[in-house]
Amino acid sequence: MSATATTSADAAQQAIADEFAFFGDWTERYQYLIDIGKRLATFPDEWKTEEYRISGCQSMVWLVPSGDAARLHFDAASDSAIVSGLLALILRVYSDRPADEILATSPEFIAAIGLAKHLSPTRSNGLAATLAKVKEYASAALR
Repeated sequence: MSATATTSADAAQQAIADEFAFFGDWTERYQYLIDIGKRLATFPDEWKTEEYRISGCQSMVWLVPSGDAARLHFDAASDSAIVSGLLALILRVYSDRPADEILATSPEFIAAIGLAKHLSPTRSNGLAATLAKVKEYASAALR
């Protein structure tokens, strides 16, 4: 699901929290993550380069920015089903937004859905590295 001009990053985070609240346990939540990860946009093989690779992730993860400070778009991919779902959530909150909104938005959805408690340390590190890269791209767009 892509962000729209009428939906703020905060509204996207609230929608994610509401969706995850529907599931009773983490087995169902992991399955939902896998399902939404399958809906990521097609990611061209030529983008799977070191330039776009996120270091700090156990899985292979790529994040490609486009656009400018007025509207930054991100495409992402991973070789892991669960990580692909995490990327889908990140894109929902941060993609297609102004760089200043990206920088001003803390990833509240992680705590709201209890994600921090249910990720392995390596996935948590990868999630943090990906979020840091999103903010880095936004900061660079403002320069």
